[in-house]
Amino acid sequence: MDLLKKYFADFTPLQERQFEALAGVYRNWNDKINVISRKDMDSFYEHHVLHSLAIATQFNFKNKSDIMDLGTGGGFPGIPLAVLFPEVNFHLVDSINKKLQVALAVADELEIKNITTQHTRAEEIKNRKFDVVVSRAVAPLKDLWHWSKPLLKKHVPSDDSPNGLVCLKGGDLSQEIFESKCKPYVWEIEKIFKEEYFRNKYLIYQPN
Repeated sequence: MDLLKKYFADFTPLQERQFEALAGVYRNWNDKINVISRKDMDSFYEHHVLHSLAIATQFNFKNKSDIMDLGTGGGFPGIPLAVLFPEVNFHLVDSINKKLQVALAVADELEIKNITTQHTRAEEIKNRKFDVVVSRAVAPLKDLWHWSKPLLKKHVPSDDSPNGLVCLKGGDLSQEIFESKCKPYVWEIEKIFKEEYFRNKYLIYQPN
């Protein structure tokens, strides 16, 4: 929790309680349904919560906007972002239902009210549009953009809110970006968060 406060200084009392409780709730659920590696649980706030919140260092989602977390797994980056942006709607999507059940249970236990979940694949979602799709290391950028683009609302030119795909990725991305035919904005997370874990990790934004 101290690690989060190193970079985010203005949590409300409710946000502070929710962030502080996250590790214990995830540890309890992880003993029943393994969604986070045991090794990673020891670095839970660094590897999962702070990593998810890297998105919030560059993007401020406006109230009432609709964000889809594609391939959320056990709820990352969606749950930490939902705590940080309580007036934003987060829709967590995954093709593995047991992982979604953990995310939903965590949200219920911590009374995170701005989360919905859907057990499906992104390409099967119909009749819903989102301002932003977020994702963490789920698939190559080419695939993420192919799945996300049809789900994005039409951008309003006068609106400076993000509208597109925001994803967290690692490693050498040059070939992946080339194959995607995208021209994304790229941030090196190690320049945002100084911990060694964030070396060669990136935040990518492909506008709609």
